[in-house]
This record gives sequence, C-alpha cells and structure tokens, in this order.
Amino acid sequence: MNRPGMPGNNRGKMSNVSAAPDVKLDKGARIRVMRRLFTYVIRYPGMLISALLLMLCSNLLSLIAPRLSGLAIDAIEPGKGAVVFDEVFFYCALMLVFYALSALMSYLLATLMIHLSQRIIYTMRKQVFDHLTELPVGYFDRTATGEIISHISYDIDTVNASLSHDILQICTSVITVFGSLGMMISISPVLLLVFVVTVPISIIFTKYKTKKIRPLFKLRSAKLGELNGYAEEMLSGQKTIKAYNREAVIISRFDERNTAAVNAYYNAEYQGSMIGPTVNFVNNLSLSLISTFGAILYMIGAFSIGGIHFAALSLGDISNFIQYSRRFSGPINEMANIFSELQSAMAAAERVFRLIDEEPEPVDAENAVELNDVRGHVKLEHVRFGYVPERTILHDFTFDAKPGKIIAIVGPTGAGKTTVINLLMRFYDPQAGKIFIDGEEIRDLTRTSLRLGFTMVLQDTWLFHGTIFENIAYGKENATMEEVVAAAKAAHIHSYIEHLPDGYNTVLSDDGVNISKGQKQLITIARAMLPKAGMLILDEATSNVDSRTEVQIQEAMYRLMENKTCFVIAHRLSTVQNADTILVVRDGRIVENGSHDELMEAKGFYYTLYNAQFD
Repeated sequence: MNRPGMPGNNRGKMSNVSAAPDVKLDKGARIRVMRRLFTYVIRYPGMLISALLLMLCSNLLSLIAPRLSGLAIDAIEPGKGAVVFDEVFFYCALMLVFYALSALMSYLLATLMIHLSQRIIYTMRKQVFDHLTELPVGYFDRTATGEIISHISYDIDTVNASLSHDILQICTSVITVFGSLGMMISISPVLLLVFVVTVPISIIFTKYKTKKIRPLFKLRSAKLGELNGYAEEMLSGQKTIKAYNREAVIISRFDERNTAAVNAYYNAEYQGSMIGPTVNFVNNLSLSLISTFGAILYMIGAFSIGGIHFAALSLGDISNFIQYSRRFSGPINEMANIFSELQSAMAAAERVFRLIDEEPEPVDAENAVELNDVRGHVKLEHVRFGYVPERTILHDFTFDAKPGKIIAIVGPTGAGKTTVINLLMRFYDPQAGKIFIDGEEIRDLTRTSLRLGFTMVLQDTWLFHGTIFENIAYGKENATMEEVVAAAKAAHIHSYIEHLPDGYNTVLSDDGVNISKGQKQLITIARAMLPKAGMLILDEATSNVDSRTEVQIQEAMYRLMENKTCFVIAHRLSTVQNADTILVVRDGRIVENGSHDELMEAKGFYYTLYNAQFD
C-alpha cells in the first residue's frame, strides 16, 4: 500500500536486481574509499604481511629467471666457440627451480588473497545486514528492495573481485614493470629508447579507444537490462496476456528490444575487439625493433656516446632484453583495463559504505521506560505528520481509545489510515502533537517494549521459507505445538493444515507461493493470535479471504480480543459494523466518529461510503 506523500513505497516488492550504474568518483572520494577498505584489510595483519612477502618473492624470482636464460645462452667457451654444457644445464636447472618456486608462491598468494578477501567480504556483508535491521522503516519505504539487494550481492561481490584480483594484479604489475625496467637499464639503456616510441603509442591508443567504447558498453548494459526487465514483466503477466489475446503484440515488442540489445552488444564487442590486436601489433613492433637494433649493437660491439661508454651486447643480453621487454609492456597495456575495473569496484564500495552510513533508527530517550502490563489506553492529541515536510498527511488528529475497545479507522484511499498505525508503532514520529499509551508519551517508552505491546496482521502477508509450524510459532518465542494448533484452530486453518501430507511440518516456499493468498492470510492471522500483547492492529487483515471465512475469523478474533484494544483498518465497511468506535478519516482529518448505527443515522460521509459499496 503506497503511503500518501511518500516518494515511493517498494517494501515487499522485488524489483529487477541489476548492477548499480558505475559512478565515476573524484580523487578525494577514491582516497576515502581506499582508506576505509584498508581498515578492513588491516584487521588481518598476519595475512597482509604474508601476502606482501609472497608477492615480492614470487615476482623477484620470476624476474631473475630470464637473466639465467641469458647466461645459459652465453655459456660458450672463450676463443673456441664451444658450448659449455655443464653451465647450460646448471643455469637451466636453476631457472626451472626459480620458475617453480615463483609459481608455488603465486599459488599460495592467490589462495591467501582469496581467504583474506572472503573474510573482509564476510565482515562487510554482515555489517550491511546488521545495519539494515537498525534502519528506520522510512528507509525501506523510500528505497527499492532490488537496490538494497544489489548492494548486498552485486556491489560487495564487485569489491570482493577487486580485493582478490585487481589490487593483487596492480601490485604485481608495478613490481614487474619497475623490475623489468631496472633489468633492461642494466643490460642496455640504448635499446630502452625503443619504448619511448612504442609505449606512448599503446597507452594513447588504449585510452582513446576506451573513452570511445565505454558509452557503447553502457548502452549494451542498458539495452540488456531493458530486455530482461521486459521479459520478466511479460512472464509474470502471462494470464493477463493470454486472457486479452496479446501474444503477437508482446512478441513483436520483444523482437524490437531483442534486436536493439543484439545491435548494442555487437557494436560494443566489435569496437572493443580492436584494442587487443592493435596493442599486440605495437608490442610485436617493439620486439622487431629491439631485435633489429639489438643485432646492430651486437655487431658494433662496445662504443661510446658523449663520453659515456656502452659495453658490447652478447646474444644472451639481447635474449634477456626481449624477455624483459615483453614483461614490461604487457602490464602497462593491461593497466588501463585494471584501473577501469578498480574504478568500478571503488564506486561499488562507496555505495556499500553509503548504506552502512545511513542513519539508524534514533536511540531510545535516555530515561525511557519499559511498557509493562499493557492496558491498552491509547490517546492521540493534536497530532500532525507528513512523510515529507512539504506535504502534511495528518492534520490535528485527536482521539481517545479506551482499554479493550475496538477502534475502526475507515476512509478513502490516501486518507491517512495506515499512517496512524505507523505512528502508533513508532515507525515514524509526529512533527507535532503527542501520542500516549497507558498515560505514557510513546517517545518516553523503549521502542522494543512499545512494539511488543502490539500484535499486527497486515494486508501484505509475509511468510518465510520454513514449515507451517515455524511460520505460526514466529509470533511467540518457544511456542509449543499445542499453542500453535490452538491458534490455527481459532483462525480456521487447522483443518486445511491437517489435510496436507506433512501437516504442520509442511515446508512453505519463499513467501508461501505454494499456497493460496487466503491460506497465507489465515496463517498470518494464526501467528498474530499467539502473542499476549495488549493491543492488536488489523490492517485489511481479511482482504484475501471469502466472506464466509471472514465471518468465522471475526468470531474467533472477538473472543481473542477480549480486554485488548484493537485497531481495525478496512475498506469493506461491512467488516467494522461491530466496532465500538469508527473513526472516519478524510484528507488526514477525523471528519466523523461514533458507532455504525450513529454514523448511519447522521447520514454524513460514512453513510455515503457505506452505501457506495452496494452501488
């Protein structure tokens, strides 16, 4: 039920769970997010130090190995040109050991990073879910369920992938690039001049194409999202589609969206596929130039430039330089993609932290007291409230509900009926006026004791995946089978449960989709009958049951509601005729109040509403 004046109410509705759009963070925001992520990493100093040592040793061993291959190539006896096989075998064996140790350390590092990232993600996801239980109802009223789930699943998984792969890859690339650069400088600074031309070409081209391609991938995601959303919408409305014979129309519309999605996918992939071959071509060009100039330098031998002496290059030196050049250029070309993924992860982390930083429900007043021995005397004095400041829903709302009375709140849609319940439960606080329960202003009571004083049955039923017994017993901690059966009998659902193959041990699927709406409603009513609360709220509680069952439930409820203050919200006015007091609400004001007979005799707004049911 959308609440008047709210920006949107999506509670209980599962929207399309899709990845939240990437938001480009500025430098300051990135630094703040990285610092905050580091606070999670630093909780495990042993694992962090071990990861750094493994990464450093693995890369250093991997960088030393090519040098050994050059020494093996140069293992030629001076003056004779004969190969010194003992040295060749020694260097090859040593190179094999270095590569094996490097691979082993890389494996240990990857395993360690997986464990570290999983611990961090477990902590983060727990923080998010724990914080969700502390948020006020208003947050869920204005935030789509799918968006929240996207934070818990997609965003945190994106952070996980970045912690376990991207950051590790960046650190490894930095070590590899600078290590290879140092090795190439030690071999031949002159040959290094080749990269002055080829590396800028690769970087400039990659950045240029990435800038052009990014909008295409965003368009691809948007079109795929539209296609998935349309498919989900049409699949959920198959009965209506078939009833109106609209199959051909929805197929045509699906074809349009499918074509648009395919074209967007093709354009993005086609343009993106140009980067890899072009960069590889530049890399191969650099190898060709290095081989060419290396051969020239090999034939020239030692030489001097401007007083700087350069030693002669050997074949092993040229081989080493080529190997290091591949290690040097590869990570540089990949860096743009890694930083793009890291940017996405930072944006995802920022969204998660934004959720964690949402203001929780205000704490109880310092001197708040427990609501015990509830009598159920409820009084509202000149209450004014609006979900948003610029629109007031309740105006000067005043009434006095005596203990044990049945108060019905009726009126047209959007009049503010459910808003009254939200204030009684203190899901929201009024902007003006006061609410008293048993003489205590509700802001002076602890929220827990206040809400335990009420039992609620809402129009939107909620059942969780579990047995029928567990769903009914949810209303009372440690409820016995006898208590559950008694509540089910009072709600006229016992007979139906007994005829199920597993009785009360029958497992309900998520939200009870394997039973009818009416049966779901009866189970939630049975759940509400277990607690010994002093006040009862029924918000369209019998909207999904037939008239005969509704009468039976009302009879059972009247027995259970003895000595309880009951608030009933109903659109079918025939269900509230036995209420002690009927509050007629219109545009957030109580325009009439009294018993059914008194209001019918007055022939006012209630009289009009009542007779409109039969027109």
